[in-house]
Amino acid sequence: MSLLERINSPEDLKRLSVKELPGLASEIRNEIIRVVAKNGGHLASNLGIVELTICLHYLLRFPEDTILWDVGHQVYTHKLLTGRKERFATLRQLDGLSGFPDFRESPYDPFIVGHSGTAISQALGIAIASELKRRKGKVVAVIGDGSLTTGMVFEAMNNVGQYKKDLVVILNDNEMAISKSASVISNYLNRVLSSSAYNKIKENLSSLIKSIPKIGEKVLTLAEKLDESVKNFLIPGMFFEQLGFRYFGPLDGHNIPLLLETLRNVFNLSEPTLVHIITKKGKGYEFAERFPEKFHSALPFDIQSGEFIQKKKEKSYTQLFGETLVELAHEDKRIVAITAAMKLGTGLSRFKEVFPDRFFDVGIAEQHAVTFASGLCKQGLKPFVAIYSTFLQRAYDQIIHDICLQELPVVFIVSNAGIVGEDGFTHQGIFDFAYLGQMPNMIVLAPRDGEELKAMLRFAVNEDRGPVAIRYPKSPLPFPLVQEMSRREIELGKAEVLREGKDAVILSIGSMVYPSIEATERLAKEGLDCTLVNMRFLKPLDTFLLKNLSSRTNRFISIEEHSIEGGLGTKIAEFFADEGIKAGLKRIALPCRFIEHGRREQILTRYGLTSEEIVKEIGRWISRRQSAG
Repeated sequence: MSLLERINSPEDLKRLSVKELPGLASEIRNEIIRVVAKNGGHLASNLGIVELTICLHYLLRFPEDTILWDVGHQVYTHKLLTGRKERFATLRQLDGLSGFPDFRESPYDPFIVGHSGTAISQALGIAIASELKRRKGKVVAVIGDGSLTTGMVFEAMNNVGQYKKDLVVILNDNEMAISKSASVISNYLNRVLSSSAYNKIKENLSSLIKSIPKIGEKVLTLAEKLDESVKNFLIPGMFFEQLGFRYFGPLDGHNIPLLLETLRNVFNLSEPTLVHIITKKGKGYEFAERFPEKFHSALPFDIQSGEFIQKKKEKSYTQLFGETLVELAHEDKRIVAITAAMKLGTGLSRFKEVFPDRFFDVGIAEQHAVTFASGLCKQGLKPFVAIYSTFLQRAYDQIIHDICLQELPVVFIVSNAGIVGEDGFTHQGIFDFAYLGQMPNMIVLAPRDGEELKAMLRFAVNEDRGPVAIRYPKSPLPFPLVQEMSRREIELGKAEVLREGKDAVILSIGSMVYPSIEATERLAKEGLDCTLVNMRFLKPLDTFLLKNLSSRTNRFISIEEHSIEGGLGTKIAEFFADEGIKAGLKRIALPCRFIEHGRREQILTRYGLTSEEIVKEIGRWISRRQSAG
């Protein structure tokens, strides 16, 4: 029986000897590589944190102790050690294990987590609540070096320093290089500085010096200054100590005996501490070590070659955006591009190569990205801020206060909108129409295909009346189903009628236009003749067209890949109500709930957003209306 097969809980792990733990780490890496190669997932970050996760579960006791994972995309080892080994093959599959922490999956997961910067705030809340309720237990927050670009982390650390509660922050640094000699010195110092003997001597010595009449306090102050100067000269922790943390590190994050010894000592302290470890992203798999960005969120791949398994390379909206922006930037020197640690994911890699002085990666700092764009725009530049829909939510106030209120023509590229698939609850971009569509001065568009995306990008470059948001999905570009369909130029607030009909009107937008074209053709064969409109704009709506159509029919169907609340259907219903238009409106959209993980096609089918399901739902709705008279 392998070591991993013997582990069904952290209690089983504690029965292993320290000498057996490196072997367990190797088995865990092999299992992670095997499953991610088949299912896709966050490979590099998970391979880098195996030893730390083992050590935490080896030392901590549950449920009294708590581990909080910042971002949450590094919990595969955690899942394997906490009773989910038998289901690990279902990782990121429909109705299978989530790729992130999920409290509904396991009591070992306090929260559902998918956005960066939350762990220390949560840890402080748990630590204070535990103290108020007189509960014992260590609270540990594991953050990555990328999280240090998130303002919320420093807000939380500042607050921790203020309250000085008993919690441990582990900084997993997989970017910083560390020389061998520095490691030796640091490892030695941390053994000393974290040991109970050292800390007891320090406390006793402080008390002794304080007791010296008249000069005790002065001598202690000088001694503490000398102690800090020497320590900060040798250890790069002055910054964290100034925030109120005891700092230990940097440590080799793959050295299990060293981690166990240091963490055991640190867990005996009762003050805010930060343990800084250095790890290798992708450790144990050659291709992930060499190309950590490529294997950050990996597609299924061949283990032997490291090549992604793709049926056929289809161009995505994201790729087309990147190519088009480079073309536009050659024509217009005002154009600059901003991303929040997602250069590859937002399609801006090529832009950075061609225009390095006009490309800005601000790190995981969406709020800063937006307000930074306002400064660039105020000086006459044309910023394109490319951020995933789910992450743009983090900058809600900055969009309102620093962009819309100022009437600045910043362009927001809202990628990965709608259903993104296997990343699930925290990453589905299904609320952007709602939060962007109610902001004054904001223009919101969604393209039906690649040609329309290019046209909308050109429209946005020339639009100077205020901010523009262009929303598109994480999917390949659709192949035009009806080549002869005329393409109307993008004009502010004007929709595009794709088909005339007399029985009902289908109002579709963005990624749902092509499924709606297919549905309309099938409905026609069943005897229902529908007008089909590509709305293009969520805001402003084409109210002139809606009024005109309402004079011909009282049957309207809106279709969108967005939450049913606050999107296109809501906008149309509000317009009809305000104008006193008595029309029946069937809204076909995602339910107002957090949507689970699974392949995008599976989720769209489950929630009725394929052409087949649209035909069925419209047929049922028409039948109910006819039956009601």
